Amino acid sequence: MLPGMMCDERLFAPQILAFENEFEIIVPRLDWPASIEGMARRILGEIKAPTFNLMGLSMGGIVAMSLVGLAPHRVNRLALLDTNHLADAPSRFAIRNRQIEDVKAGKLRQVITTEMKPIYLAKGNRKNRALLDLLITMALELGDTIFIAQSIALRDRADHTDILRNYHGPTLLLCGEEDALCPPLYHAQMAELVSRGVLRKITGAGHMATLEQATSVTAAVTEWLEMAIEF
Repeated sequence: MLPGMMCDERLFAPQILAFENEFEIIVPRLDWPASIEGMARRILGEIKAPTFNLMGLSMGGIVAMSLVGLAPHRVNRLALLDTNHLADAPSRFAIRNRQIEDVKAGKLRQVITTEMKPIYLAKGNRKNRALLDLLITMALELGDTIFIAQSIALRDRADHTDILRNYHGPTLLLCGEEDALCPPLYHAQMAELVSRGVLRKITGAGHMATLEQATSVTAAVTEWLEMAIEF
């Protein structure tokens, strides 16, 4: 399970609880190096099992796609949640660079609380204080250095369209219906690219579907884990 930007294993807490008795669950930290492919190579080297199921949300999904491009034969099943297969939009470059400078100036909390976390959630969840506090706590505990490395990695990432076209394992494309960052359209496009894609849209969820609608997400992941592997 690969978490999103400035998140850790707590992003997947409901799913870990659901599957920990059946699977060995690994949640790597996406902290270095400052490139998507570099993170994918590092994680690939750290996983000792010859094959595994791979799930990533947001930035974690982007790293997951890069990992599939490096070693598709090792990934039995792929789940991409609330993510984006495209390169970063040019319009995002200036925003990311400005956020990096703000964080270097000691404004991590301000960037997280005013520009990022609130819009991650569905409208009905934006006043969920416990959920907002968790997202902010994860980000602040990960800290400035990881924010900068992740921002650079996302800014400079490659397009992963061809990687998806060439992957033939069972693939779950899941997103919150109200995901404003990685909207359902992206996931429909990804579902068309892979040969065995299943698209699931989660009602009442935004970008953090695993926490916003944990039961629905866990049910979809359960179905995905039961899909036959046919390479």
